[in-house]
Amino acid sequence: MASAVERTDDLVREYLIYRGFTSTLKHLDSEIKADKEKGFRVDKIIDQLQQLIQSYDLTGLKEYWAYLDRRLFSRLEDVYRPTVNKLRTSLYRFYLIHTVQMKNTEKTQEFFLKQVLELQAQPEWRDWFALPFIPAPEQNPSFSPYFSRQWADTFLVSLHNFLSVLFQSSPQPVLLSFDSEVQRIKTVQEENEELRQMVRSSLFSSSVGLVSYSAKAKDLPSAKDLKMPTVSTATVDLTTGHSRQRRQHDHEKERKQLLSRLPQQSSEKKTDSDPDAQTEALPDQTDSTNQTRVCEVGGASVEQPFIKLSQEEYGEHHSSIMHCRVDCSGRRVASLDVDGVVKVWAFNPIMQTKATIMSKSPLLSLEWAAKPDRLLLLGSGVGTVKLYDTEAKKSLYEMSIDDVHPRILSLACSPSGTSFVCAAAAQAAHSGVVMEGDARVSAPVSGQLLLWDTKTVKQQLQFALEPGPVAINCTAFNHNGNLLVTGAADGMIRLFDMQRYESALSWKAHDGEVYSVEFSYDENTVFSIGEDGKFVQWNIHRCGVKQSEYSLSQDAVGPFVLSGYSGYKQVQVPRGRLFAFDSEGQHVLTCSSSGGVIYRLNKADAGLESVLSLGGHKAPVVTVDWCSAMDCGTCLTASMDGKIKLSTLLAQKP
Repeated sequence: MASAVERTDDLVREYLIYRGFTSTLKHLDSEIKADKEKGFRVDKIIDQLQQLIQSYDLTGLKEYWAYLDRRLFSRLEDVYRPTVNKLRTSLYRFYLIHTVQMKNTEKTQEFFLKQVLELQAQPEWRDWFALPFIPAPEQNPSFSPYFSRQWADTFLVSLHNFLSVLFQSSPQPVLLSFDSEVQRIKTVQEENEELRQMVRSSLFSSSVGLVSYSAKAKDLPSAKDLKMPTVSTATVDLTTGHSRQRRQHDHEKERKQLLSRLPQQSSEKKTDSDPDAQTEALPDQTDSTNQTRVCEVGGASVEQPFIKLSQEEYGEHHSSIMHCRVDCSGRRVASLDVDGVVKVWAFNPIMQTKATIMSKSPLLSLEWAAKPDRLLLLGSGVGTVKLYDTEAKKSLYEMSIDDVHPRILSLACSPSGTSFVCAAAAQAAHSGVVMEGDARVSAPVSGQLLLWDTKTVKQQLQFALEPGPVAINCTAFNHNGNLLVTGAADGMIRLFDMQRYESALSWKAHDGEVYSVEFSYDENTVFSIGEDGKFVQWNIHRCGVKQSEYSLSQDAVGPFVLSGYSGYKQVQVPRGRLFAFDSEGQHVLTCSSSGGVIYRLNKADAGLESVLSLGGHKAPVVTVDWCSAMDCGTCLTASMDGKIKLSTLLAQKP
C-alpha cells in the first residue's frame, strides 16, 4: 500500500504541474512533509516514535499516539481495543526504560508526575511507581525482563506487524486501485493479441485450403465426362467428386484441428521427441472461450475431460498464502496468509468476504469442522487451537494444546464426529517463509499427534509415534473417519486405526519430509508428495508397496521461490495442500509456477498426462483445493503474491 501511495502522490504532482496549480502543489508538498502517517509506511512511523523517545519528548509521544488512535485505531472493532491498550502500555514502558538506562532521573520522575492521574487506577502500573526509587531496577525480578534487548525487539516487531496488518486490511480509495487496473488492462491486451494471432492463422489456413482444393478440383473429371445418371442429394459426393459442400466440410474440419492445436503450439514447453513425428499431445492450456471438445492424439479422437468456464480472482490478501480450503458444503472458503490474516469468503453467486480474522499470535494451520460446518479451527504457533464461528464472527474458545510443542502444523476433523487430530511440533530454527541461503534443518523436529474433542474441549488421547516423536506435517481422514493417514518430517507415512486408536501401518515413503498426503477415491491407496519431488501412490493393504510413482518439478513440490528486485528472493516451505482430486479420483490438480495444472492419472509406466493448465498467476502457486459438485467443479489455486484464483470447470461426460 505504501508504494501505491507514493506513486499516486507523484501522479497528483504531475497533474498539478500540468494544470498549472502551483499554489495547490506547494500546499500538497507541505502537508506531505508534515504527514504523521508517513504515507502509510510502518517503518517511518516506528522511527518517529523512537525519535520522540530518544529525545525525551513525552508530550510529543502522547500527542502522536493520540493521533494514531484517533485516525486509525478508533476504526477497529471493539475486540481489538485491548490490543491497542497493551501496545500503548508497552510504549510508555519502553520510554521509561530508556530514561532509566540513560540515567535521566529527572525525566523518569517527570513521567510519573504527568501520568499519575491516568495511570494510578490501572492495576498493571501499580508496581511501576516504585521504579524511580529502586537503586538497580535492571536486577529487580519485576523489572529485569523489560531491560532485555529481547523485550524491546519483541515490542517493536509486534507494533510493526499490528500496523502493517491494519493498513493492509483498511479499505482503499478508488484512486489507489490504479495498480490493479493497469495489470488488468495489460492482461486484456495480451489476450487480445493472442486472439489476433489465432484469427490470422485461421485466415491463412483458409486461403491455403481453398487454393489446394481448387487445384484438385481442376484435375478431376466433371460429372458430364463421367456420363453418370443424376442421383439424389444423399449421394452427391459419389457423383460430383469434391463438390462445394465436401470442400466446405473438409475445410471446416481442418480449421477446427488447427484451432485445437494452437494452444499447444504457443506453449513454451519443449519435448524431446522427433520433430517429424505425427503424434500430438493434449493441449496444456485451454482458453475459457475454447469450446472444442475433440483433439487429435496419435490419429485418434480423444475428448478433453474439462472445459474452463471462467476464472475469478480473490485479492484481499496482501502476503503469501499458506492455506486455502473449501468447507464441506462447498459454499465458503477459508484462506490464511503468512501475516496471520484469515479471510472467510463466499463465491456463489458473487465473491464476497464474510469475515476477517486477525490473530495476536502467528497462525500456521486451519481446518473446517465437519459438524457444524460453520466452525473453523485455527492452529497457532504458540501451542493453541482456536474454534471460530464464521457466521457469528466470534471466537468460541481457545484450547491450549502443548507448551513444549507450540507449533500446530496440521489439523484434521473427523467426518463422523466432533473430534479432531492436532499435529504439534517443537520450535524449529526456521519459519514457513525464509530467505534464500538459509540452511534447512537436517534432523527431524520433535512432535506429537493428539486427539481432541470440540464439545468437551479436552484431549482424548496421544498417539504413539514409532520409532520416536516426530513432527507431523500433514493429516487426512478417510470418508467415514475410521482411518487416518499422516506424513511426517522423517519421511514416514503412518496409517492409524481410529476405532482402536493405534498405528496400523507405517513405512518409509520419501527421502526427506512428507509435505502432503491424501486418500485415493476408492480409499485402497494413498497418494503423497515429498521433499524428494516424488508423487507416489501407495497400496495400504500391502505395507510400503508402491502402486505408481511420478516425478514432479520443484514448481509443484517446493520449496517455492519468489524473486524480487535487487536479487531478493523469498522462499516458502510447503504448508498447505499440494494436490487435490476431482469427484471421481481420475484427475489430480497440482501447483505450478503460473497456476494449477490438472493431470490424468494413468499407470505408472504411462506417467502423468497433462490435460489442462489453469494459469492466471504471476507468482508461484503454493496450495490448491478442488471442490466438485455435479458436472461443475471449482478449483482454487493460491500463490505467493496473495492472489487466489477460482476456476470453474465443466466436466465433459463420455
